[in-house]
Amino acid sequence: MDFRKLCTFETFQQLSSHYGYGGNFRDVIEQEFTRIKAVTYLDHAAAPLYPESLVRDYCGDISANVYGNPHSHNPSSRLTHDTVEGVRFRVLQHFNTTPKEYSVIFTSGCTAALKLVAESFPWRPHTESEVGSHFYYLTDSHTSVVGIRALTSGRGVAALPVSPQELEKRAKDETRAEDVICQTPHLFCYPAQSNFSGRKYPLSHVKAIQARRLYPACAHQGRWFVLLDAASHVSCSPLSLQDCPADFIPISFYKMFGFPTGLGALLVRNNAAGILKKSFFGGGTAAAYLSGEDYYVEAANISDRFEDGTVSFLDIIALNHGFESLDRITGGMHNIQQHTFGLARYTYILLSSLCHGNGRPVARLYTEGHFDSPITQGAILNFNLVDSKGQIIGYSQVDRMASLYNIHVRTGCFCNTGACQSFLGITSQQMKRNLQVSDERGMKLSKSVKGRIKNCLFLFEAGHVCGDNMDLVDGIPTGSVRVSFGYMSTFEDCQKFLNFVAECFVEKPVTVDQVRLRMLGAGTAAVEGSSEPASVKITNGELCDGDEKMSEASLKGFGQTDSDSHREAYTLANIYIYPVKSCGAFEVHDWPVGRLGLLYDRGWMVVNRNGVCLSQKREPRLCLIRPQVHLNANKLLLQAPDMDTISVPLENSSESHTGYGVCVSKVCGDRVETVDCGDEAASWLSDFLGQPCRLIRQRPDFTREMRKSGAATSTSLSLVNEAQYLMINRGSVALIQKLISSRQDGCEGDQLLDTQSVISRFRANLVITGVEAFEEDNWSHLDIGSTRFVVTGQCGRCHLVGIDQDTGTKTKEPLMSLSAYRTGKLTFGVYLNHLVAEGSATAGVLSVGSLVKPEPRTL
Repeated sequence: MDFRKLCTFETFQQLSSHYGYGGNFRDVIEQEFTRIKAVTYLDHAAAPLYPESLVRDYCGDISANVYGNPHSHNPSSRLTHDTVEGVRFRVLQHFNTTPKEYSVIFTSGCTAALKLVAESFPWRPHTESEVGSHFYYLTDSHTSVVGIRALTSGRGVAALPVSPQELEKRAKDETRAEDVICQTPHLFCYPAQSNFSGRKYPLSHVKAIQARRLYPACAHQGRWFVLLDAASHVSCSPLSLQDCPADFIPISFYKMFGFPTGLGALLVRNNAAGILKKSFFGGGTAAAYLSGEDYYVEAANISDRFEDGTVSFLDIIALNHGFESLDRITGGMHNIQQHTFGLARYTYILLSSLCHGNGRPVARLYTEGHFDSPITQGAILNFNLVDSKGQIIGYSQVDRMASLYNIHVRTGCFCNTGACQSFLGITSQQMKRNLQVSDERGMKLSKSVKGRIKNCLFLFEAGHVCGDNMDLVDGIPTGSVRVSFGYMSTFEDCQKFLNFVAECFVEKPVTVDQVRLRMLGAGTAAVEGSSEPASVKITNGELCDGDEKMSEASLKGFGQTDSDSHREAYTLANIYIYPVKSCGAFEVHDWPVGRLGLLYDRGWMVVNRNGVCLSQKREPRLCLIRPQVHLNANKLLLQAPDMDTISVPLENSSESHTGYGVCVSKVCGDRVETVDCGDEAASWLSDFLGQPCRLIRQRPDFTREMRKSGAATSTSLSLVNEAQYLMINRGSVALIQKLISSRQDGCEGDQLLDTQSVISRFRANLVITGVEAFEEDNWSHLDIGSTRFVVTGQCGRCHLVGIDQDTGTKTKEPLMSLSAYRTGKLTFGVYLNHLVAEGSATAGVLSVGSLVKPEPRTL
């Protein structure tokens, strides 16, 4: 069976007998989730999507009723109190338990619930006369669980990790009798489901730990309590506390319903609640206290005792509508588990069977089984993609390409370093080394070379930290890609994702490992009679005849010039400024170099009603706004289709309009002080973009310094993302054009892009000519005319380059071709900073036609 036939609903039905919830599932999705019509959302483990009826019913509820502070006793407050108590009961009912057995303590989330246990647990330090408490946690645990050890270490309590293999390997067959003499409290924490791989750990571990049959409880005397991290598990699976009576269960409700966020709970077994002792008491938690002396009586009710201050009662009320919408749409958690597992298993089977044209597998999957049962595996698929040579493709590249297809996935280590290390084979020493800023290479060189190195960021390894895009270190992955399904996920989500992988990352022809396909459950009549791996060729998303995917090695001749090309001098061909960040370019022939870069480049930006910067990623129509800078007239003109031209002063003596003061915004994580440009510009932008927004500019007296400038002195920035200048070369542009043409040969696809269209999509300030493709990647410095620059790094690219700067429409090119050629990195162009000579008062002018004199990077 070929890949095209495998990506059909008929094949899916052969592999899964559960899909949807009865009735017309497609109609439900279209009614409840209209906002994701063009989105393939596969990040439900991070945050599922809320149905529109949930928010609509909730808004109707709080609009029709008066909900007061539950600590008061007036009618509106009693309504709130009774409603909140009703929600507590509904939470317990959902987890198959009662108020006699468990209490619900509302928190701000799962992490806050974990922190509450850590701070309230009666830890006993080790002494000469008494063995103290132990805190054990499974290595496959979330950061918030591992973080408990920071508190225990300060109290003299041992915190020890336990691997999943060790947990069962050292178990005891018999139940240990209750230790009457030793009542030292110990705590063991494990996840019901791994947020990394989706592996479900046996819920029977709860009773086994409490009965001291399972390690580590069997190795230590005392009373053992179990903290069951259920945040990942409860999003798509039922949990019965009758079957696994854990002592403490932290959850986050947005993981279940998508809304409200910022609300979680700690479910506490009532017969274990008595051991928790608070060191702080807040409003509503005291039955009585005196301010003049140390007298305090805690509230008798467990929930009241631990909920400091007024609970987020309006968010709690929203849970009622969450449960109602979940039951109405799906019929219950068992149905959700069957539906999501079917989608995950189907995706796992196809992805693990998908091969390059040379027979090598496309993906390296991180799982402890073969998705055999929803009892042992959740709706999470974790993997890294691999090229035809067996080399890992960095997760950052996969993420950027997925964004091009409007596919939303999660990448990194997912706040679970233990599982990440285990599956990826990363040692603790490697993890530490990845975090360090390495200067080892520079230490072995002469002082003069060291000086040059310090001006060149290429030779330093920036420290890898959680959440960054450093996906490979010396070819070893620092993280992976996670795909996760929710109750509203569809077969089409699987289909689009699998076709995306085949189109972007498989060397053609696409082949399927038929043996593995049969082994994983596809051994039906659909694949009988096939003895050879069938293949189907895919080019540009269309199944048709065409050439194999072209790698960087196979395309070396595309960007090379003949020996005569070096007779052409390196020259500056184009200069562009972008006065308003993310808006259209303004091409100039000669332009002053300012303190922050080209004068007035990215001096303004458009923000939404919340003060958040708008970019073309979310508002492509920004490219249709064409600013022009008129230096002599002291004006910034704003032009757009079907709009009157307006002007804004380049310089204003007061630097603010009457009634509009200084405001603070952020650019790439940096806080910037800005000045509002007034109502006229705001009204003009709002009318054109169809949403409330304002134009702001960076304050002239505000200094935003570049974090890593690559220069001996600090470098100041405008509202740019990374550096003062971005430079590309026409040789690289020509190569990308040829790649696009070769990829589209033989198949229908996007319209071929002319040179100017490609240049405009990469939004560079400086375009040079006379250079071989990507030659600039190996430069450390360059002079353009009399102006000297340092190269500070390569420009990483995302799906924004797919936006046609003349129309605002989106295409998959040129990112597709760039990804095909630049294996392992999606970069195009280099960042520059201006090096000002000591004692120089003016920076000068850049002019088209100026000679470019580069200095190659040397060690």
